[in-house]
Amino acid sequence: MRILITGGSGFLGRPLAARLAQDGHEVVILSRSSSAHGVSLPQGVTVARWDGRSSAGWAQLADGAGAMVNLAGESIAGGRWTGRRRERILASRLQAGQAVVEAIEKAQHKPTVLVQASATGYYGNYGDELLAETAPPKGDIFESRVCIEWEASTLAVEAMGVRRAVIRSGVVFAREGGALSTMVLPFRLFAGGPLGDGRQGLSWIHRDDWVEAVRFILMDERAHGPINVTAPQPVAMEEFGRAAARALNRPYGVPAPAFAIRLALGEAGDVVLGGRKAVPARLEEWGFQFQYPTVQKALRAIYG
Repeated sequence: MRILITGGSGFLGRPLAARLAQDGHEVVILSRSSSAHGVSLPQGVTVARWDGRSSAGWAQLADGAGAMVNLAGESIAGGRWTGRRRERILASRLQAGQAVVEAIEKAQHKPTVLVQASATGYYGNYGDELLAETAPPKGDIFESRVCIEWEASTLAVEAMGVRRAVIRSGVVFAREGGALSTMVLPFRLFAGGPLGDGRQGLSWIHRDDWVEAVRFILMDERAHGPINVTAPQPVAMEEFGRAAARALNRPYGVPAPAFAIRLALGEAGDVVLGGRKAVPARLEEWGFQFQYPTVQKALRAIYG
């Protein structure tokens, strides 16, 4: 079938597109980035330009498509959340969601399923409590408030008869790109240790498992509503740090106090210092198998 992926030229979209193309699907990446054009792509993957705000110029691709995956949105990583940056982060997600709804509404033959991106930040800061998909959001931090609105941005497609799965992803680990390279940088510089008190929870997943989970969700008709796309064993930040030190053959022990993290990152420091431990209760109920269930196995595979 034809599968459209908004934001498909990024850290998650590209490997997902390649994997779906291996299955024989026709995959169309919708991208605002000019760098996505003219590059080598796997057989079966093409790129269509869009403005990130509307369905203009690409809505016809949704007509007759089998599925859509909406990953579009400005990254929350990379520094302080100034007032203007917070506005961009939220607007980019809401505008993309509106564009997806518009395209599906116009389609005579609507996609069977829409996979809508979100994050475990939806829950807010819960410390070390284990969180299944039924846990309510606290809305206590900016990331939580963004995720609540992000998830709601495509709710209208359910009334059109489209199965909608909302994937609340943990921090996705891969050797290049994503948050992991920043998280392990202090260890590479022989300065790694606990962030804050080290007890805050970390919901994570290896990128290979993330790709396979989304592929599973696309094809399994049971998969609808909120789904935690996280490894089955979330960890405390201290446990992650010790595993990273071992994987990189570096010492562990130099602390990064909470006040220094907040001074450097501002409100964005809440993501590092707050924490949550989301578990993939629904994926496990459906029998999904993780290749990297533990943080130790994932980091050994990434760093060899």
